[in-house]
Amino acid sequence: MFTYTIRRVLSLIPVLFGMTLVVFAIIHAIPGDPAQVILGQKATAEAIATLTRELGLDRPWYIQYFDYLGNLLQGDLGTSLRTRGPINVEIWPFLAATAELTLVAMIIAVVVGVNAGIISAWFSRSWFDYGAMVLALIGVSMPIFWLGLMFQWAFSIELGWLPTTGRVNVRDPVTAVTNFYLIDALLQGRTDQFITVLKHLIMPSAALATIPMAIIARMTRATMLEVMKSDYVRTARAKGLRMFWVVYKHSLKNAIIPVLTVIGLQTGLLLGGAILTETIFGWPGIGRYLYEAIAYRDYPVIQSGILIIAAIFVLINLVVDLLYVFVDPRIKYNK
Repeated sequence: MFTYTIRRVLSLIPVLFGMTLVVFAIIHAIPGDPAQVILGQKATAEAIATLTRELGLDRPWYIQYFDYLGNLLQGDLGTSLRTRGPINVEIWPFLAATAELTLVAMIIAVVVGVNAGIISAWFSRSWFDYGAMVLALIGVSMPIFWLGLMFQWAFSIELGWLPTTGRVNVRDPVTAVTNFYLIDALLQGRTDQFITVLKHLIMPSAALATIPMAIIARMTRATMLEVMKSDYVRTARAKGLRMFWVVYKHSLKNAIIPVLTVIGLQTGLLLGGAILTETIFGWPGIGRYLYEAIAYRDYPVIQSGILIIAAIFVLINLVVDLLYVFVDPRIKYNK
């Protein structure tokens, strides 16, 4: 197990190295001059040339790349061309906001999706099964931007239950410690702020959870249907074991591995693809941060943001692979 983990971690290095090269090449192929964008359309040619030299954009691309790679190996993500601030400091609040949104969305997706799939498999061909699978199909097909707007119309405008946009009440901001506002509110003993932050989280996380919830429900149902036909499940039911124990103790453990794979993939996809949800709900996450960086041709920010998302994605998949051993003892990586 230890050997396999070290081998997998080492295999991530060429993947991330290749990612930096590909992203660097694609970003520098984007038309547009960062100095021109920063200074505006009325800037003189001399001012643009001076800023280009100051930013180091007049050097050959391979020198810029190796400089960036050297700083990256030292843990330095570089400096934003637009704000001139260190990216290490700037990017964390945005990354934490997206991570908090993604984690809450995945908790909703996993809890609802897994249990809906289990009940559908247990009561196969029942009205609940047909209804749940139809809803899952609708969930996969539903555009997030439309669903988000409908949530705002229903729960904010018509019912007035939840705030429309933002992450926190601007009149009573949370003092950032970890930049995970739910945790920060609890650390400061502010239950009222915790409830406020949770209210801001409900709609965007529910909208973001729709697609993974549907996929997880369908995958859980498919794997549970197969496992429930096994001899040991029939034996357990014949012995008079309660449905809860048959499903969650015997069946689910053998059906969960494909579901874990889907959960890992969906978590990574949500982390990198939450830009629509963040835009609709005014959520200050990494998606909006990168979108603004693209608009300003802020190369270091774009490179660093994409690299961080890619690194998190591959690490999530590594964790999922390691979880297989704990879920199914028959899996032995060191053999």
